[in-house]
Amino acid sequence: MTAIVFGASGYTGRAVVRALRERGVATVAHLRPESGSSSAPAAGATPSPREALRAEWLSLGATIDSTPWDADAITAMVVARAPIVVFALLGTTKTKERADRAAGRDSSYAAVDVGMSLMALAGAQAAASRPRFVYLSALGTGPTALGAYYAARWQVEQAVVASGLPYVIARPAIIGGDREEARPGERFGLAVTDGILGALAAVGVRGPKERYGSRTAAQLGTALVRLGTAEGTASRVYRPEELNH
Repeated sequence: MTAIVFGASGYTGRAVVRALRERGVATVAHLRPESGSSSAPAAGATPSPREALRAEWLSLGATIDSTPWDADAITAMVVARAPIVVFALLGTTKTKERADRAAGRDSSYAAVDVGMSLMALAGAQAAASRPRFVYLSALGTGPTALGAYYAARWQVEQAVVASGLPYVIARPAIIGGDREEARPGERFGLAVTDGILGALAAVGVRGPKERYGSRTAAQLGTALVRLGTAEGTASRVYRPEELNH
C-alpha cells in the first residue's frame, strides 16, 4: 500500500503524512524543487524550515520526492510509484502569490490550485493501480460560489468526478490550530467563531458547531487518511461534520 501526498509541505499535508505513517502506509511526500534544497545544513547551522521538514519526514519513514511540476514528469512519477491513494492538498494564498510574482514565479489559483491539482489527477488516471484520489476542497464550493478561490476549487472538483477514478472530495469549514506563520486576524476570527459555536453547543444546539466549527490540521489529516484508505468511502463529497475522526 503506497500513498502519494501532493501539497505535503502545507499545513494539512504535513498532518496527512504523519497520519499515513502512523497507520504504516508507505508514504511518498512530494516537495516541489523550489521549496528547498535537498542538501543538509552545514555543521552547527540552524536548519531552514524546509530542511527541518525533510528531517521530519525522514524520521517518520516517509519517502521524499522532488519531481518538478511538469505534466509528463508528474505522470511518470505517479505511474512508477503505483499508489493506491493520491492526496491532492494543493493551495496558494494571495500573500504567496504576490511574493512569488515579485520573484518571477506564478503561484496563482490557476497555476497552483487548478494546474497542479489537475497534473496530479492526470498522473493518477494514467496509473495502472487506479488509485483513489483524495481532493481537499472547501465548504461553500459549488457552481454559483463567487470568487476566484471557489471557482478554482469547483473546476477541480468537476474534473475529479469526471475522471473515472474512485475519489474523495472533502469540503471542510475553517482549518484552525497552530500554524507556523503568524495570522493574527485569522486567530481572532477563529476564537470568536468557535466561542459562539461552543456556547450554542453547550445549550444543546450542536449542529452549527459540527458543521462550521474549526478543525485542526491533525483532525482533518486523520479524517482524510481514514476516508482515503477505508472501504466503502468512495466516491462522494464529504461535508464538514463528516470529517471527524
